[in-house]
Amino acid sequence: MALLIVDLDKHIGNATAWRDTFAAQLPDLEVRIWPEAGNLADIEYLAFMHPDFDALPVFPNLKVMFSRSAGVESFIGHPKLPRAALCKVEPPGGDPMMTEYVVMHVLRLHRDMPGYQAAQARREWRRVTIARPEQRRVGFLGFGMMAKAPALVLKSLGFKVSAWVRNPRDEGDIPIYHGPGQLEAFLQQTDIAVCLLPLTRETEGIFCTRTFAMMPRGAMLVNVGRGKHVVEKDLISALDSGQLSYAALDALWPEPLPPTSPLWLHPKVTVMPHVARRPTVAQLVTEIAANIRSIQAGGRLLQEVDLTTGY
Repeated sequence: MALLIVDLDKHIGNATAWRDTFAAQLPDLEVRIWPEAGNLADIEYLAFMHPDFDALPVFPNLKVMFSRSAGVESFIGHPKLPRAALCKVEPPGGDPMMTEYVVMHVLRLHRDMPGYQAAQARREWRRVTIARPEQRRVGFLGFGMMAKAPALVLKSLGFKVSAWVRNPRDEGDIPIYHGPGQLEAFLQQTDIAVCLLPLTRETEGIFCTRTFAMMPRGAMLVNVGRGKHVVEKDLISALDSGQLSYAALDALWPEPLPPTSPLWLHPKVTVMPHVARRPTVAQLVTEIAANIRSIQAGGRLLQEVDLTTGY
């Protein structure tokens, strides 16, 4: 039984860190680092980020692939994608880094920090009406593990929190809207939209002129999903017209954002270089190990990707 790590050691930690951490949690698992794959028949697990499947050989006994990337849209359609289960590697309670990041930007926009920064640059002593949390409606598009933790924090601070998802479900005290038919009703009551959607055919370009018009005038956007969720020219038009008052973008398209992009210098945009979260080797190994133990005990993968829906 062996696990092959493909390029993860180039992004996070190093080969020694990966081997040592796995040894502490799964001592019977042999860990190999690409391109030193050894006997391909031994490889039952792959762990990777942005894999080049054209460069990988066939693994005849492969059981599971673990993707470090939160989004898998870039490779699930690859013709050489192995016929094995695909699992995302994310902590079940959400990542504290994502929680702090989302809460930080929602609070920045809620308290109009961009406006105060602009006033400081003008040396203006700016005192305006301050909205209370219960006067602000925060709507999450996508309500998976990464969204639930910040949503609950914001709710605990007094914000009115709701979410929009693909299919109906019960989330207790969080009102849930679902499907295309309820998107407009959801956006109409959302002052700060937080996008944590997967990128699929249905969600690409979801933030555009049509949907911006559904939101209350002066609404705001925090995008920590994918850059292609937002139509750039429509966002700029909505900001310039006042339909939207501000946007904080951690995911952009393309990445890195070209120096010529008008988003860099737009006074109502915060550009962040895709830094919402950075998991550690220990976090990733813990989640991979939990999945391996589960399937070895006859259980299921904890975060298996549905290749049909793309998430």
